[in-house]
Amino acid sequence: MVRVVSRAEASAAVLDGGWRFLLGTLQSAVPVASLAAGAEVVTAAIRAAGEHADGHLRADLRADRVVLSLQTLRLASLTSRDIQLAHQISAALAELGHSTGSQAGQRAVQMLELAIDALDIAAIRPFWKAALGYTHEPSADGPTDPIVDPAGQGPAIWFQRMTEPRPQRNRIHFDLCVPHDEVAGRIAAALAAGGRLVSDRRAPAFWILADAEGNEICLTTWQGRD
Repeated sequence: MVRVVSRAEASAAVLDGGWRFLLGTLQSAVPVASLAAGAEVVTAAIRAAGEHADGHLRADLRADRVVLSLQTLRLASLTSRDIQLAHQISAALAELGHSTGSQAGQRAVQMLELAIDALDIAAIRPFWKAALGYTHEPSADGPTDPIVDPAGQGPAIWFQRMTEPRPQRNRIHFDLCVPHDEVAGRIAAALAAGGRLVSDRRAPAFWILADAEGNEICLTTWQGRD
């Protein structure tokens, strides 16, 4: 039986295969030497997924890498089927000499979200949905739910409720979801580049960092959320 799985279960099930859990998806970056080689990777992944490819698999093909993403799209959630497909795809690619994991020195997978602070989320959400040509995720079209790019090109946008106006502070910030085993290095690099740690109170779910002028970004992981 196909079932929705927890963040911890999903991450543990695919970690050794080079996949990482990010924002309700399993993702893996497969290094390739050319677009032609990348196309072979995508074809092999589709064949490995079989009849489930259209409903679960997405691929971003580049000349140096293929980023594969798995999610049960009709639910906008991760299920046991996606874990099964990750293992099948990894095995199929291994037979072709490819690894579902970035090479040393190559940045792995990550997903960007934008967070918009608002006193009345329901009042501003339709504007952003219309202006960006975005839509809602399956079964999540409430007045305060996130919105997403139906073409998968832009970052998801979610809305954070404010209890009172906050003048002189940015009200749109980046949320960058990175693999849980890479976040410490990313934080260290950002601090070394002139940033500062605003808060780690909610770590390991997220850390708030800021540049020298106070503009903020949250580095997030799946951990600390279940």
